[in-house]
Amino acid sequence: MFRTGPRNLITDVAGLSVGNADDARLKSGVTVVLCEEPAVAGVQVLGGAPGTRETDLLEPQNSIEAIHAVVLSGGSAFGLDAASGVQAALREKNIGVEVGGFRVPIVPAAILFDLRNGGDKGWSRYPPYRELGYAAVQAATAGFPIGTVGAGTGALTSGLKGGLGSASSVLDSGVTIGALAAVNPTGSVTVGRSRHFWAAPFEIGDEFGGLGYPDPMPEDARKSF
Repeated sequence: MFRTGPRNLITDVAGLSVGNADDARLKSGVTVVLCEEPAVAGVQVLGGAPGTRETDLLEPQNSIEAIHAVVLSGGSAFGLDAASGVQAALREKNIGVEVGGFRVPIVPAAILFDLRNGGDKGWSRYPPYRELGYAAVQAATAGFPIGTVGAGTGALTSGLKGGLGSASSVLDSGVTIGALAAVNPTGSVTVGRSRHFWAAPFEIGDEFGGLGYPDPMPEDARKSF
């Protein structure tokens, strides 16, 4: 039988905390996942225009064995600055891999495009994401909010608001799997122009309104992809 963790968040995985920082005027923000202990990580970079930082070091042939945090940010390429703020906060806590007497926090990051969402992106010389990254570390907790927060603040879908989502699942073996996503797709999450979500078969309780799929399927359903 499928069952979630007690929070139904990625932080049901022991040793993880998540922090959000955002700016309503900017309509953008940052989310950070912190690891209580350095964690082994891997990556799969997809898409035609990815924006990432420090993901190459996650290839198995490279020397770095573990990371200290992962950053998700709005701001397109400007949002990669968020990882610098997270590094600064971790360095203050003396967290990082020791290299020649220095502590270097290992913080891979990825961004989403939210520049054209009506927010005020008229910053001066430097974008605000470094400071947002620093603030996200200070806000890290196990019971973090989801929705229009953090990296999901300015996220959009085709016709609906995007956002930050998280979930967890406890396997029969007792192992807990967690997920965190900043949802900013180009396609529609609903079936045609209806209120029915494509994800209805995976609904827990009535989180999507308990509507299931429309019957019959509307003629414009194919246009949703």
